[in-house]
Amino acid sequence: MNPRTLFAELKRRNVYKVAVAYAVVAWVLIQAASIFFPAFDAPPWVMKIFIIVIIFGFPMALIFSWAFEITPEGIKLESEIEPSKSIKQRTGRKIVAVTIALAVLAAGLFVYQLVGRDRWARRFNLETAEGGRPGGASIPADQKSIAVLPFVNMSADKNDEYLSDGMTEELINVLAKVPGLRVPGRTSCFAFKGKNEGDIFRKVGDQLHVGTVLEGSVRKAGDKLRVTAQLINVSDGYHLWSKDYDGDVKDILNFQSNVAEQVVQALKVKLGGEGTRVLAKKPTENPEAHRLYLLGRYEFAKYTQTGWNNAIRYYEEALKLDPNYALAYCGLADNYAYMGSVVMPEKEAIAKEKEFAQKALELDPELAETHMSFALALVAAYDWRNGLKEFDRTLELNPNLAFAYELQSWTLNGLGRFDEAIAKTKKAVELDPLNPFFQMSLSFYQYWARQYDNAIAQARKTLEMDPNSTIARVLLGLSFLKKGDTGGAIAELQKTKAPDPGAWYQGFLGYAYAVSGDRAKAEQALRELEELAKRQYVSPTAFVTIYLGLGEKEKALDSLEKAYEEQDSACWYLKIDQIYDSVRNEPRFQAILKKVGLE
Repeated sequence: MNPRTLFAELKRRNVYKVAVAYAVVAWVLIQAASIFFPAFDAPPWVMKIFIIVIIFGFPMALIFSWAFEITPEGIKLESEIEPSKSIKQRTGRKIVAVTIALAVLAAGLFVYQLVGRDRWARRFNLETAEGGRPGGASIPADQKSIAVLPFVNMSADKNDEYLSDGMTEELINVLAKVPGLRVPGRTSCFAFKGKNEGDIFRKVGDQLHVGTVLEGSVRKAGDKLRVTAQLINVSDGYHLWSKDYDGDVKDILNFQSNVAEQVVQALKVKLGGEGTRVLAKKPTENPEAHRLYLLGRYEFAKYTQTGWNNAIRYYEEALKLDPNYALAYCGLADNYAYMGSVVMPEKEAIAKEKEFAQKALELDPELAETHMSFALALVAAYDWRNGLKEFDRTLELNPNLAFAYELQSWTLNGLGRFDEAIAKTKKAVELDPLNPFFQMSLSFYQYWARQYDNAIAQARKTLEMDPNSTIARVLLGLSFLKKGDTGGAIAELQKTKAPDPGAWYQGFLGYAYAVSGDRAKAEQALRELEELAKRQYVSPTAFVTIYLGLGEKEKALDSLEKAYEEQDSACWYLKIDQIYDSVRNEPRFQAILKKVGLE
């Protein structure tokens, strides 16, 4: 068959028309799928398979058009139909009509995507962000909220993850200080790490109550660094702004500042003098000190003894390069705050914590983090009044610092100011809604308020967010115990024994055995603690709880006096914890309460 005859035959058999019609239908179907699949939370691979099927269907449609004809009697092979009885021409006219109708529909969708969205936006006073894609998405004028999703480590060396995580955390901290901009806390943002399922941005918007998302990646190759960042509108997935940064690893501080400035401009946040100062300020001028600080934060966030030890080493190395690096001193202070009563005597930890926090505060009294570290050190030393003042100053400097609200709430709770404590924690939850620790705090407050059913419900909610939350299981166990369900209490507390480095939880398990009447197991728990204390630090309060369960008040008070001497943080709760009810009226207990400042 010569080419002219072939083309004529393709035309006669409507192959061209079928090709055009298929392309139009495929385009409409793909557009519809892009709308409906996300609405039903379909994963990304569903869309990919849908497009692949449509692509493979194209040659099949052409083959079908060439080989078959649709007749009033049904589908028949082209070779079986006499030319005089063929209705190809009539079928061709129908295909053209259907194609035109679909083309009109497709054009309508196309026009809507170009201008319809902007018209809808203008009805709600939306403004197109500067630096965004021309003709791109708009955001409401009052929608000044952003979640910073964990930047992806694209480096060949997975050990460089500290750079991507560190940049994410630094951007969260910087943006949270900008007046008029709401930024969810680190824990909530990092809850989406590694998650890239369909419609992820809308999920982030729904769960964190934000209008925009900042995401990106970090790629390190030798001393070279590439940072990609993009700002996305959660309602429609459009990019408001994006940019690639290429340079050396030492340029990471400049990259962070530039990204933060561009994001603020894109969101049209009115900075004023304070906001401009926040964005321009660098924590250090030494890039290597900053890199070591990021390594310290990365190790600290592992919440293990090894991680804490590594973090101390990195912070100390950073301070050798920049002795005026206030955040590195904050890192050391916070590190010792966590290590106290877990892996070392709290009195020893508090001395170091206070020393480093005070140094940080002297270096930068306008930094919220320095006041928060100092506040925690003061409260650890039972200086409640000045600790609360420092928390207030922290929140004046950074109203978005969720953890400061949380720490202040624990202080207020220990003083018996329950309503204020709950209000502070609710504010922390508002700022960092996916943080299971904050949810767990509410469970503690309900337990201490003797609302055991509510405490159980809240502890279960915490476990839904974090199935590995040991302390939530402690709350479940203690609440079950107070309700008389000793079997349920012991079952929950047994799950907390193995991962407990400071033996606090083993003390609660021994207490449960004692209360349930199993004195032998309670005494066995005591012996295990005594053996453990020969190898590592064990908080005196672990012994206190078991002695109280066994009714050995004098031994309990002896250990409690030791806990006070060591400045154990468990003494924060002497006034409110019902575990101490049996000795509450004892003169020795009242004396300890007075020393702690909780009389």
